[in-house]
Amino acid sequence: MKFLIVGLGNPGAEYAETRHNIGFKVLDALAADLGVQFTLDKAAFRAEAKFKGRQLILIKPITYMNLSGKAVNYWLQAEKIPVSQLLVVTDDIALPFGTLRMKGKGSDGGHNGLKDIQALLKTQEYARLRFGVGADFGKGKQADYVLGTWKPDEDKALPERIDTASKAVKSFVFDGLAMAMTHWNNK
Repeated sequence: MKFLIVGLGNPGAEYAETRHNIGFKVLDALAADLGVQFTLDKAAFRAEAKFKGRQLILIKPITYMNLSGKAVNYWLQAEKIPVSQLLVVTDDIALPFGTLRMKGKGSDGGHNGLKDIQALLKTQEYARLRFGVGADFGKGKQADYVLGTWKPDEDKALPERIDTASKAVKSFVFDGLAMAMTHWNNK
């Protein structure tokens, strides 16, 4: 079985430590855990790994957040992976910091990366792992917030939360969506 695991974020050093790049951070941790490294490939940084007999294609789109669907659609087609074996890891302001929520389908929730993926895939029925980044921002300041860096207490807790998210991804691949949701949601 082959899975496409997508971490959403923006390329470039200026975005590396921002809330919006948590998808990249989770995939970096997963790749390190699986002993693989990313290389630049078509529209994404890409790594390939094996986990308990499953093949994982990990991508971090370089198309910038708002055009994430281009890379996701390309790699689903190129690797002949069904949408049912796609998992997108993304930030979510609707969840408190560090909270994880996995779902098998749903709206984009105003997230431009998810909006673009749904537009190109022509479906909302794909799995996503939402990583809570909180919503500590004033009216009209959402973009500044998600493109901002972590608060010191969040930064300290981040490695453990990223590790937990990486385990949730592996559970999706090995145990399936329903079991992963039961075990990892709100962890």
